[in-house]
Amino acid sequence: MGNEVSLLTPYKMGKFHLSHRIVLGPLTRSRSYGNIPQPHAIVYYSQRASNGGLLINETTGVSDTAQGYDINQMEQHPYPAQTRRSKMSLPLKVILRLTVAQQERYLKLSMTLDLLQGMPLKLFMKESANDRTDEYGGDLENRCRFPLQLVEAVVNEIGGGRVGMRLTPFMDFMDCWELDPEALGLHMVQSLNKHGVLYCHMIEPRMSMDEARRQTPHGLQNMRQAFNGTFIASGGYDRDEGNKAVAEGYVDLVSYGRLFLANLDLPKRFRLKVQLNKYDRSTFYTSDPVVGYTDYPFLEDCNESMNEH
Repeated sequence: MGNEVSLLTPYKMGKFHLSHRIVLGPLTRSRSYGNIPQPHAIVYYSQRASNGGLLINETTGVSDTAQGYDINQMEQHPYPAQTRRSKMSLPLKVILRLTVAQQERYLKLSMTLDLLQGMPLKLFMKESANDRTDEYGGDLENRCRFPLQLVEAVVNEIGGGRVGMRLTPFMDFMDCWELDPEALGLHMVQSLNKHGVLYCHMIEPRMSMDEARRQTPHGLQNMRQAFNGTFIASGGYDRDEGNKAVAEGYVDLVSYGRLFLANLDLPKRFRLKVQLNKYDRSTFYTSDPVVGYTDYPFLEDCNESMNEH
């Protein structure tokens, strides 16, 4: 029992030494103005940084024509020391009209990357949306050809040890679906193995409820077993379900979104087994630089407020 692996067990992901297995997942927060990241984004990520923790940033475009973030602005706002001690990964919003060369020029600026399976790539991969009749349409291999070409180009530029990919084969957002999502997921992870990709981040099928308690279905087992790198899962996990998934070897790391959004010190709260802040869904996508973004209290602040009452 003493050797049981949990969310708080250190983990080595390639050359990166993580102090725990609780990951901040990529979240659309809509707080950039004019497609330029603002100083309050530094506050946001710094608040959620922990020594040796993995943070995956929200998505950014790869050039001005992709309505993405300005690279010079990102360099002008360096993250403070606390955040630099965390491992950060920058997802890319891939826009089809950009050339691979343009993407590679951007990627050289990043330390670790998450090649986000954004809408354009999903349109190629999902059979409900891809009606092409050339080498990029039809069977599964053809539909996955373009995303994998992008992976190959990025890996050739910076190395597979600095590249991750997020896959959502079970999602059917905006009527974009796949008849056999497991076959799609398996094909992609097996193809990622050929490129030595550092991690694969996958979204669980819909969670279920058992006796009024949330349970995660663990529908990614075959993809987890097939992938050679670090396997990250997200999709409604709480502390107990996350610990169970890690202890059983179902995942290496667990990604949290809404819970991490509302709990800046989520690893600490999980370690102490204390009550969590409740998130406010109405502020997820507003443009306010503070409300619902950087104003959630740390555990110490909550304790002080309780003592005052």
